[in-house]
Amino acid sequence: MTTLAIIDDEENVLRALQRILRKKPWKVLTFSDPYEAIDALRKEPVDLVISDYRMPEMNGVELLNSLKEVRPEALRILLSGQADIDGVTSAINDAEIYRFISKPWSDEDLLMTLENALEHNALMRENRRLLDLVRKQEGALKKQLEELQRLEAATPGITQVSWNEDGSIDLVDEDFDEL
Repeated sequence: MTTLAIIDDEENVLRALQRILRKKPWKVLTFSDPYEAIDALRKEPVDLVISDYRMPEMNGVELLNSLKEVRPEALRILLSGQADIDGVTSAINDAEIYRFISKPWSDEDLLMTLENALEHNALMRENRRLLDLVRKQEGALKKQLEELQRLEAATPGITQVSWNEDGSIDLVDEDFDEL
C-alpha cells in the first residue's frame, strides 16, 4: 500500500490535506511535530513526505534532510505559504525535494502533483529492480564465460559446436573425410 506522511504544525492544514486525500487508496500519516514524524518514520516505510516549510521546532528543509537519511527512497515535497527564495533553493539542493507547493494550493494541482510523484517513485523503484537484475545476470554470465574458458583451456575445441538448422548438434566433422 502506498503511504504518505504529512508534517505541518497547523492542525487545520493537516485536516484539509486529509480531506483532499480521503478518496485515494493511500495510507496517510499526519504529524504536527517534526521530531515525532522522524521517530515514527524510522519504523514505518513511506513513499512520499509532504512537509510544511515554517514550523516552530524545525523548518521543513531540516526535517526533509533528516528524513532523507531515514527514508532515502521517499520523495519529498515542501509546502509553504511564505518560503523565501533561499529556503526553496536550500530545499532543492540539500533536501532534494521533488516539488515545492505554495499555500494556498489548488486541490486538483496538488492531487496531480502527488499522483505524478508516486508514479515517478514507482518508476524509480522499477529501474532499481531492473538494474539489480541486470547486475545479477551479468555476474552469472561472467561465471559461465569463465567456465567456458576453463573447459576450452583443458580440452581445446570442446566449446566449438556446430548446430543444424533444427537446433540439433551437428556431429559430422567437416574436416573429416567420410569413408
